[in-house]
Amino acid sequence: MKRKLIAAVSVAGMMVGVAACGNGGDDKAKTDAGGAKEITVWVMDGSAPKTWIDAVNAEFSAKHPGVTVKVEVQPWKGIQEKVTTALSENTPPDVLELGNTQTAGYAVTGGLADLTKDKPKLGADAWNKSGLASAEIDGKLYSAPWYAANRVVIYDKKAFEKAGVTAPKTRDEWVAGLEKLKAADPASQPIYLPGQSWYVLAGLIWDEGGDLATKDGDKWKGGLGTPQAASAMEFYKKLQSFSTAPKDKDEANPQQSTDVVPKGGVASWIGLGWEAGGAEKALKEAGKEADFGYFPIPGKTADKPGTVFLGGSNLAIAERSKNKDLAKEWLALAAGKDQMTKYAAETKGALLPNQVGANFTPAAGSFAEAMAKAGANGKITPVTPGWANVETEPNPIKEFMAKVLKGEDAAKAGADADKEIANRINK
Repeated sequence: MKRKLIAAVSVAGMMVGVAACGNGGDDKAKTDAGGAKEITVWVMDGSAPKTWIDAVNAEFSAKHPGVTVKVEVQPWKGIQEKVTTALSENTPPDVLELGNTQTAGYAVTGGLADLTKDKPKLGADAWNKSGLASAEIDGKLYSAPWYAANRVVIYDKKAFEKAGVTAPKTRDEWVAGLEKLKAADPASQPIYLPGQSWYVLAGLIWDEGGDLATKDGDKWKGGLGTPQAASAMEFYKKLQSFSTAPKDKDEANPQQSTDVVPKGGVASWIGLGWEAGGAEKALKEAGKEADFGYFPIPGKTADKPGTVFLGGSNLAIAERSKNKDLAKEWLALAAGKDQMTKYAAETKGALLPNQVGANFTPAAGSFAEAMAKAGANGKITPVTPGWANVETEPNPIKEFMAKVLKGEDAAKAGADADKEIANRINK
């Protein structure tokens, strides 16, 4: 889970805080003079509203009087190294937040408790399938999915109205709308789409029935040299042809929400909630008015939106926790329907809870409404410890995209990328 994804919460007006904070590093299973125990919970900066944490802890304390919950907020900078160190020590935090693409890496090192037998108590049957997939490794459960967020299409209502374009529900309608936008204002970009927005491409590949990488016996192999990836890249290339964005840059270079969109001339773009909020703020500071609309990335047919990448966080229990039973009790409350319903309400739909039954009902026409519709068809990157190596720069997926957009054959570029993906993912 990346730092900027968390920032979607602040866009929705969420107040970040915890019931009690410490300095970290002294996360021990303690007992006071009266024998009262303490469990420690690590959450990331921006993830947990104070009112929600208070509610979880109050419910927990009612069931376990005398047990203190010490919640510590952790900064994103350097967190992977900090978690790695903490899990190797004898006094780790009992419960900790982990990025959903990072969980597998910590699980295979033996740092996380096996929660497979606790599925019924944790309420795993109600969790979203995509969230559950990020929490399991080789059929064993190592965490509980917590929240997620995904991208949608953000558009300028005035530009769409001028061109007579309405929110599309299919790929064909999407392209037809972009053509009308181009005809209505040739000087503007119907869509701003950098050449290396690989999370967007991932969704298109999933729509084609492919994947970024697949298991091949005991090893993994890349999936970019496949007909499915080539077809997805062909559609991405069509979309990108309506943009003057660089073919060898991603959405953060330059940052589309604050460096590109506020300058004007962009009818639509694909982004996260924090980006929509960032663009609104930048436009306001520039003395301009933001009037955005939102719709899910269209699918091939109108009955289902396009597949999207779900980035988010899980809650896990340290294998070396001295209070596993109490930690499981706290986790069951935090990841359960009642508290997740409250969480969704507190974050005002800026983040998706781990189960559909807990979804917040967002305002009509809001980013949250579009995100919830798109998130119902969400997936995550391959669940394997080696996946983190694939995302390390230079990212072979991004390089594959730039090569194809610049004219290289998709099959050849994909085959080259697959060699690099296999080399990295199997380490």
